[in-house]
Amino acid sequence: MIDHIGLRVAEYAKAKKFYQAALSPLGYELIMEFGPESGIDYQGAGFGVGGKPDFWIGLGEENGPIHVAFVASNRQAVDAFHRAAIGAGGKDNGAPGVRAHYHPNYYGAFVLDPEGNNVEAVCHRST
Repeated sequence: MIDHIGLRVAEYAKAKKFYQAALSPLGYELIMEFGPESGIDYQGAGFGVGGKPDFWIGLGEENGPIHVAFVASNRQAVDAFHRAAIGAGGKDNGAPGVRAHYHPNYYGAFVLDPEGNNVEAVCHRST
């Protein structure tokens, strides 16, 4: 089980705005944020559901493109994620649809964030 994941971003404000919009349809919200005023050497934001941040972005040198997939509760949430992510400046990397080569109910959408990371929302249910 994964507790949380973090990635570095070169343009913190732009990345924060992107993820706030893109992850909102999946029920994610900004839960925690650290900046220079926090007294630690880290500027970052933690997003999650139910008060627990499990996805973090932090200012730093890029770590190379990564792939991260978020669980969506239904296919409509996958569609909404894709629209929101594109609207927030992401680039389409795979429109919402069934990826039967993974399994018959794999419904996902892929977007490249402003720094080239491949972000996915996926629903494993038939509806």
